[in-house]
Amino acid sequence: MLRMQQFLIIAAAHFLALLSPGPDFFLIARTSLSAGWRVASGACAGIALANGVFIVAAFAGTAALRPNGPLFIGLQAAGCAYLLYLGVLFVRHAGRGRLDLPDGRTARPGCSSAAWRRSAGMGFLSGILNPKNALFYASLAALLTGPHASAGWKAFYGAWMFGAVLVWDVLVAAMIGNRAVLRRFARSLPWLERMSGIVLILLALGVLAVLLLR
Repeated sequence: MLRMQQFLIIAAAHFLALLSPGPDFFLIARTSLSAGWRVASGACAGIALANGVFIVAAFAGTAALRPNGPLFIGLQAAGCAYLLYLGVLFVRHAGRGRLDLPDGRTARPGCSSAAWRRSAGMGFLSGILNPKNALFYASLAALLTGPHASAGWKAFYGAWMFGAVLVWDVLVAAMIGNRAVLRRFARSLPWLERMSGIVLILLALGVLAVLLLR
């Protein structure tokens, strides 16, 4: 039961962060609107690969730390502080991002392997040059304790997060070319950001409370 609870907490925090648009989201949106979702899927693959690099680096970085040691607890506290900062940021800036609807008059080029590779390269650069990705995955890795800190569980979490990023981004790329879907998403975006921020704040405060009560 405890293992399932920790998995749900980590998975929920990760997915809520995916919901809030950032540089990667807007790259996918622009590519999908201008070149179609098939070309945009290259950006999705590049972004997922960059996330995979950060996931491996974050989990490998905490593997040598002794559970319940002062350094590990400090890393957990720092991770909670970042999640708290991220949540406050989501709430404060909710609705400030703008999604431009296409006018439907721009012709889209066909999907070629060269266009897909260029899109993948742009996606990888967008993901790997975003310092927030590194901090976010480091904070999630620091939350893993007990049996979940084993190599097997870390591999499971890493595969889950990589798959979640890839599937979600491809889904966004496929849907965002639809004007009706994009219009509804733009209207609900402020509420999604606020709810995501509140949940991340509650998650960070909950973990910090556990750390203080040890």
